[in-house]
Formats: sequence, structure tokens, C-alpha cells
Amino acid sequence: MTRHHRIALLFIATVLTVAWVHGLGAQTGPTGEMVWAWHVTIAPSWFDPAETPPQITPFGLLYALHDALARPLPGEKMGNSLAESWTESPDGLMYEFKLRPGLRFHNGDPCTAEDVKYSFERYKGTGAKELRDNVQRLEVVDPLTVRFHLQEPWPDFMTFYGTTATGRWHRRAQAISGAGGGGWLQKASRRFGPL
Repeated sequence: MTRHHRIALLFIATVLTVAWVHGLGAQTGPTGEMVWAWHVTIAPSWFDPAETPPQITPFGLLYALHDALARPLPGEKMGNSLAESWTESPDGLMYEFKLRPGLRFHNGDPCTAEDVKYSFERYKGTGAKELRDNVQRLEVVDPLTVRFHLQEPWPDFMTFYGTTATGRWHRRAQAISGAGGGGWLQKASRRFGPL
């Protein structure tokens, strides 16, 4: 191979590399819709955290549509999610959660402590009896602060309230009461989560 051939091949390789790199930068961002496939038939009750059955599969859907005050996160037993912070009183009788400022549901409505209270009171899943037996009352301190007052110290409170043991995901209070009850999911879905 002569020197001129090598230079020509190097030139062609350079032009092709530059064209390829330019093509990478010219790609457009994602558009359209995402399709999310499941290996099972999705039951309507899986969309509502208050009525989700005690099975693991529905919780994947809940994690995509809703969020919680606190939940297990990588590297943490329990991490803040919607809550900016949470504390337990020294006597173990009260848990206080402070919501992150500026939280919004998918539709733009603000998330408040009233929504947390509403979601808790509405929950009727598998862990509802245990939660009701141990939580004396729920106090809305201000729009971003909610307190759970317990009957007695209950070391498992965060296990029940902050994990998939219960439906602790939050919905807008008016999503159901404002929509007149029946058909609320079709009329006014307000939720958190990536989808």
C-alpha cells in the first residue's frame, strides 16, 4: 500500500467518523408515548392504594402511580420521599412528618397534610385494622405537617406505615369526595409517581 493510499484511507476514515459523531448529536429527544407491559391482567383495584389486595404484584403499579411520606430506599432502611423529614418522639407515642414544600400531584394540585390524613383514614386494606388499633389520632398541624399519635409505643409503626405492608400512598382528598364518590378514578385521578 502506497503512502497516498494510506493518506486517502485515513481521510475517508476521518470523514466517516466525523459524520457518525455529527449524526449522534443530531438525534431528537424521545417523543410519543411509553408502553408498559405487565405479565398479568391488571385489576382495577390495583390503581387505588386504599383497596389494593395483599399481593406483591399490585405494589409495582402503586410505586409507579403513587408515593409515600417515607419508604425504604437504596442504602437506607427508611428514607424521606414526600416528607422532607420525619421524627419520632422520645416516648415513641408520636411521629411527625413535614412535607416537602411545593409538592404537586400529577394534575398540578398541591399536596397538603390534609391529603395525608385523608389517605390514611380512607385506607381499608390488609393492614387497616392494625393501623387503626395502634394509631389514636392523626393531627394536621399546618398545611405541611402531620402528626400520628399512637395508643402506646409501637416500634412497628414505620414498618406498617412506611412499607408495602399497607397502602400508604397518598391521594388528593378532593379526588374522591369532590368527584362524588363513584367513578372517581375515571373523573379525577390525582397521584404521585413517575407515570
